[in-house]
Amino acid sequence: MFNWNDLVFFLELARQNRLALAARRLRVDHTTVSRRIAELEKDLSVKLFDRKTDGFVLTEQGHRLFAVAERIEQEVMNLPTLLGTGDEAANGRVRVATMEGIGAWFLAERLVELREQQPGLVLELVTERHLINLTKREADIFISFVPPAGQRLIVKKVGSFRLALFASEAYISKHGMPESREALLAHTFVDYVEDLVAIQPVRWLLDVLDPASVAFRSSSMHAQQNAIASGVGIGLLPLFSAKKNRMLVPILFDDVQVFRDVYLSVHEDLEFLARIRIVTKHIVSFFKRDAGDLQII
Repeated sequence: MFNWNDLVFFLELARQNRLALAARRLRVDHTTVSRRIAELEKDLSVKLFDRKTDGFVLTEQGHRLFAVAERIEQEVMNLPTLLGTGDEAANGRVRVATMEGIGAWFLAERLVELREQQPGLVLELVTERHLINLTKREADIFISFVPPAGQRLIVKKVGSFRLALFASEAYISKHGMPESREALLAHTFVDYVEDLVAIQPVRWLLDVLDPASVAFRSSSMHAQQNAIASGVGIGLLPLFSAKKNRMLVPILFDDVQVFRDVYLSVHEDLEFLARIRIVTKHIVSFFKRDAGDLQII
């Protein structure tokens, strides 16, 4: 007969992908986790996981059960609120995926604010160069510069940010301050590694020019910013990161204005879970509250 308690083991293994990690979180032996999963698969007559070298991966049936099990879990967690015996609170893990720059320079410190308000949350911030697949549960929430395509996704624009050209004082002292867009053609730039760009809107320098001379390329926006600050060349940077480095000097600030929209995406199976709802509400609110940090130097 199906044992409801086996869902606890199923959810943890689905989230951790490895027996040892799931066992540690559940405070049991890894053989117990393995046994309970085997019993659950037998009781339901389905294969829930593919056992691969890099861990346990949900099958199609496993993904279906995961969505149902999470709803059951959240309903249980919401019982105090539903019965009027507690305040609204979020518990559990929420994985937010985004690009490196906005994750490191903008999102991280603001997600910490939420963690202080909701101590039951475990927040994971994952940075990737490619578009995250929410349908495959690669993350719970995705913050991106383009609206992702996929079935049953809830996508909303939450804000936008501005980018501008920057260089270091050392670079300007050596090569001069360009006074026009045409003058930029004679300068050296910092840019992305072309063949590693998974999302074309990240190649934002092309909105200004296709540079003839590039001295440094990196797939990391953080590395690009450090290279620009060291004096190797001019680069196009988001204001939310550039304003944090006093060594960076804006170039043609009023003439060169590049903008990117920011989208928040969540799978509709997760949209109404308390922890997802609270995190998405917080993200939307601080994009509105801190719009100036994204737009103003």
